[in-house]
Amino acid sequence: MPLVSLEKTITIALSVKDRHVSANWYKDMLGFEAIYHADEAGWSELQTNTEGVTIGLGEHTEPAPGNCVPVFGIADLDSARLLLEQAKVKFDGETDVVEGMVKTATFYDPDGNALMLAEDLTGSA
Repeated sequence: MPLVSLEKTITIALSVKDRHVSANWYKDMLGFEAIYHADEAGWSELQTNTEGVTIGLGEHTEPAPGNCVPVFGIADLDSARLLLEQAKVKFDGETDVVEGMVKTATFYDPDGNALMLAEDLTGSA
């Protein structure tokens, strides 16, 4: 049995220069539809053709191509983080919270690959 129970969602987070341009590219090239653009957070999310899988576009002045972070949806991030920390899983700093939107925490697998947990705070999950 796994240490934490993930929801049946995953977001593939990519860094891009311009979220709106990238969102249009993904729509035109792959048929992905924008779910929302959170301009104040520098984040956009697109629905892929696979149920439960979205693409997240994080806007950066100097994006890091190839820096892809799987983001796993979770109902209770704080409890999951505590369990993972007790199992000696390394986290990258504190949990980030965008009030009324999302709570996230980045952690690493044994080889240093970044992974992220995300708890939906919008009340729509």
